[in-house]
Amino acid sequence: MFSSASLITAALAFLTSVRAQQTVYGQCGGTGWTGATTCQSGYTLYYSQCLPGASTTVKPSTTTSNPSTTTSKPSTTTSVASPTSTPGVNYWFSFGDSYTTTGFNVTTGPLPSVGNPLGNPPYPGYTGGGGVNWVDVLTIQYNKTTLLTWNYAYGGATIDASLVTPYEPTVLSLTDQVNSFLNTGAKKPAAAPWTSADTLFSFWIGINDIGNSYGNGGNRSAFSVTLLNAYFNLVQEVYSAGGRNFLFVNVPPMDRSPLMLAEPTSAQALEKSVIADFNTRLAANVNTFQAANSGVKTWLYDSNAAFTTILNSPQTYGFADATSYGNANSFWGRLSP
Repeated sequence: MFSSASLITAALAFLTSVRAQQTVYGQCGGTGWTGATTCQSGYTLYYSQCLPGASTTVKPSTTTSNPSTTTSKPSTTTSVASPTSTPGVNYWFSFGDSYTTTGFNVTTGPLPSVGNPLGNPPYPGYTGGGGVNWVDVLTIQYNKTTLLTWNYAYGGATIDASLVTPYEPTVLSLTDQVNSFLNTGAKKPAAAPWTSADTLFSFWIGINDIGNSYGNGGNRSAFSVTLLNAYFNLVQEVYSAGGRNFLFVNVPPMDRSPLMLAEPTSAQALEKSVIADFNTRLAANVNTFQAANSGVKTWLYDSNAAFTTILNSPQTYGFADATSYGNANSFWGRLSP
């Protein structure tokens, strides 16, 4: 099955930026110091050390005066505020479809915690490919931080069921997923006292929207605009809840999946064109979203290009070919890797 390790590059960029900030009681400056020089959110830089407290900075004065023969020691009594997040812990709220889901249920528990960073179900969860997926490996393997992942993604999801009907009425659309987040994780419960600085939000959606509608006729570009308007209205709600770090993943070349290869070449070509248009508009929406909202950092991962590179030379990456599915050395399932 497809190893999704390459997808983590953009997410790692965010996690690296968090690691560049010092944790509580850590050194954060001073003569000869070459490490982190800012404190994680919720801590105070006090004479080159990060202490619990408000986000103010206390540094030695740069004004010099004649030395005094009397030395005044700082008081041993300090009044500090409680940190707003758990020291050294980062958070990830993910949304999407079968490419992302691990079967997490926010209402049943257990919730993600140190020692069980994906919460429920047991690792690797219920994934679209039947094994580990990119959320699994990024949470468990490809990071050097304590990362707690709340994965709201649901297999078969579309952006909004009123726009594109999913394969079952019980499927939780992106709209449902974000609403679930707003009613749970967004409230910063004891299990996830996240901050804007230590949290990543990811969205990989659109595969089923296109797969379920590309052949419906009409103006497909106009419909992509409708889908993306609904998509980014939801992203905006996450921003309003405090999200500032956003990873977006575009739609891979589903026209080359075994499911589509069984269809006429005209259908494959049509889906390919719809995907290309959607991805172009997605990139534009990401840029517009970042420009319109202060403090936002965005990453856009081009899964379409990554998949295409592998499918054009599958043996280079350890796969038998670009078309078979379901075997140990196959890239594909029937629709998903």
